[in-house]
Amino acid sequence: MKMRLSLFALLALAGCTVGPNYSEPKPPTPAVFAEADGPQTTPDLQGWWQAYHDPELERLIAMGLADNPDLKSAAARIREARAQVKVARSAYFPQVNASAGSNYERFSKNAGLSSLASLLGGGSGGSSSGGGSSGTPGGIALPGDSITVYSAGFDASWELDLFGGTRRSVEGARARAEAAVWNARDAQLSLIAEIVDSYLQLRTLQAREQVAREEVERQEKRLAILDHTAQSGLTPQGDFIRQRAQLAQAQAAVAPIVAEGKAQMHGLGTLVGRTPDMLIAELATVPPPLPAPPVVPAGLPSDLLRRRPDVRMAERQLAAATADVGVAVADLYPRFTLTGASQLISTALGNLFTGDSLQLTGAAQAMFPILDWGKRKGQVAQRKAQADEAYYTYQKTVLTALRDVEDALIRIRSEQDRNRALQGGLADASRATQVVEARYASGLVDYGAVLDARASDITAHDALIQSDGALRRDTLALTKALGGGWEGLPLPEAAPRL
Repeated sequence: MKMRLSLFALLALAGCTVGPNYSEPKPPTPAVFAEADGPQTTPDLQGWWQAYHDPELERLIAMGLADNPDLKSAAARIREARAQVKVARSAYFPQVNASAGSNYERFSKNAGLSSLASLLGGGSGGSSSGGGSSGTPGGIALPGDSITVYSAGFDASWELDLFGGTRRSVEGARARAEAAVWNARDAQLSLIAEIVDSYLQLRTLQAREQVAREEVERQEKRLAILDHTAQSGLTPQGDFIRQRAQLAQAQAAVAPIVAEGKAQMHGLGTLVGRTPDMLIAELATVPPPLPAPPVVPAGLPSDLLRRRPDVRMAERQLAAATADVGVAVADLYPRFTLTGASQLISTALGNLFTGDSLQLTGAAQAMFPILDWGKRKGQVAQRKAQADEAYYTYQKTVLTALRDVEDALIRIRSEQDRNRALQGGLADASRATQVVEARYASGLVDYGAVLDARASDITAHDALIQSDGALRRDTLALTKALGGGWEGLPLPEAAPRL
């Protein structure tokens, strides 16, 4: 009766899938972004970098998407994860192997059976060849004889997936393959954002370099005037010396801007898969000024979680970790394995492929875990802890995504306010310069007053250029935080090297 109950319980468990069933988490998200202004419409982010209308920028992005080493690594990880799915799925089916062989053996003349062979009438000095034997009939070799055995056949083994360990393993492998795809999408967007960011910084630095050189030119003109008046005794020599020091400061301010611009060129070369010096010549040519940054609506926080590749990747990693728990739980249950072999065995090649040479073997094996001193239960606890870790990583990724958007929104709004103030300051400085230039044209002031007025104009212009650059970078940060743009891109590809 007890045996029948045990068998019934075993059959009831057979075919089930142990371990927790995965369900996608629903993290709490705010209804709207706190720092967003106006209606929060869904942003259209596909090809967002084209809004700058810069062919050079678009060409750099195309080069990066084709040749960046990080994207090629991401493509290799996708291939690796998809291959692992095939490995996991193979456990569903019997493992079949073909074998063929030949075995030769010569028996010692001094074997203990030599006297028995003599009694049976067998000789002790002969040898067999061609798969036969001498000394006794029926293919039995006697001491001093030899025998060759030929074999060919198949063997198969199959572990029954009664408790779903293989199913959970395949589930986890598929989730990891999907996570690898989202990792590649995240790498694509990160690369595009890095290229755009470096390019925007380069163009801002080039604009600032022009303004800095204008300041050097102004200081040189001012120094020439003071030199003339000092020699004429109209101004103290100390004024000339102080002006020369200011000129040196203006000249020194150019070098760091030039160096940082070259560093951005080197970085862009590396990002697009080229050596650092490859793009210097073409990027040194200053194009027309960039347009104002595009207006990017934030959309809804709930949409953000479906759009951000890093959030999607973290969710897939959580699914894989949950499936790993099921694999560990399945190890707590018995394992059932079926094995079989079909062989043709003969001492002569001539009759190897006949029905009389057929040899069949079949076996069924069951392994019941009894005592492992807590090893399997420890593995289950380990997998559960890893699943908890994956959940909290997912939770942190969601919170980080929401924060990225809120931070970018407040920086854009603050920089817009600052930019408007700087535009007003530049307009006032320009008008003041025009007034002084008009007075100079009327002979009311000397040219030194004009140069002094232009100093404020140049300073205000440089501050506005920096603010424009910061506003573009803040808009870029928002676009990257929203996680869009991958929809129209093919997955990274890299040809296998081996």
